Amino acid sequence: MGRSYEQLSLRERVEIEILRRQGWSLRRIGTALGRSAGTISREVRRNGQPTKQWRGIYDGERADRLALRRRRWDARFKLKRQPDLQSLVRNGLAMGRSPEQIAGRLALEHGKTIISHESIYRFIYYRSALKDYWHQLLPRAKSRRGKLGKRGGSLIKARQPISLRPAEADDRLTPGHWEADLMGFARYGQYVLVTHERTSRLLSIERLPAKAAAGVAHRLLKRFSALPHAVRRSLTFDNGTEFAQHLQLTQQLGLPTFFCDTHAPWQKGGIENAIGRMRRPLPRKTDIATITDQHLDTLVQLYNDTPRKCLAFRTPNEVFSDFINRVALQT
Repeated sequence: MGRSYEQLSLRERVEIEILRRQGWSLRRIGTALGRSAGTISREVRRNGQPTKQWRGIYDGERADRLALRRRRWDARFKLKRQPDLQSLVRNGLAMGRSPEQIAGRLALEHGKTIISHESIYRFIYYRSALKDYWHQLLPRAKSRRGKLGKRGGSLIKARQPISLRPAEADDRLTPGHWEADLMGFARYGQYVLVTHERTSRLLSIERLPAKAAAGVAHRLLKRFSALPHAVRRSLTFDNGTEFAQHLQLTQQLGLPTFFCDTHAPWQKGGIENAIGRMRRPLPRKTDIATITDQHLDTLVQLYNDTPRKCLAFRTPNEVFSDFINRVALQT
């Protein structure tokens, strides 16, 4: 069993200074003070005066002042003062949740604000500055926020522009308006079909044997035919040729289809954001053939069980289930 750690005292730091001047090794100093050699090494590195050789000048009183100042600096962070909360936040980040999702869910569960998302962000950047790279736990592992670029489009027969889509789809208050896209991988011919419901943010993913339009249309028909008519009001695509047989959805299911303007994927920003989030567990270099259907289902379930700020920190599964139950009661 290891012993609990206590901060070095001023007396111990002065003894380190004296013993180092006498030429004692770090291990011998640690034995004399009842400390590990690692503790002594870290202390000299951290609080010694900066020189070309880290084993240079060490002043015990100066080192104690630096340590006290650092503890006061650390005390600014709530996550530093509350290790249990810090552990909870780190676990949430490791699960793929954003600081806003973590803070919002805590507030929902406790009925009050436990910590703000900005406090979490500040602590993340603070830890990264100390070479403990917490920003790599963020959903997109970025230390700064930025926007994705654009991509091209193509002409598709009988396409309806997104400007003709019902206005109710824009405010995300009416369920049943969907977006679809393909998520591609580095290996040739590897794709998954992704659909995303705009109001609940519900996500579904299905692997594809090929990118052919006929196969994509068949999968979409199968997927949407299982849903009540009230929760399939429209479907929006980009201009990829894989959606060229979109009319089958309208003819067989009465599901209107619409297309973004060329070079404007942001017009279906919900699914673009969702795919960006899924790129963390499924980066482009992934060999999707090595991913089992069970593992893929688990990743989707984790996404749909993640609380979202835009849903008042409810999960997509919770919100979409409410839609389905409401439709069942009405019928």
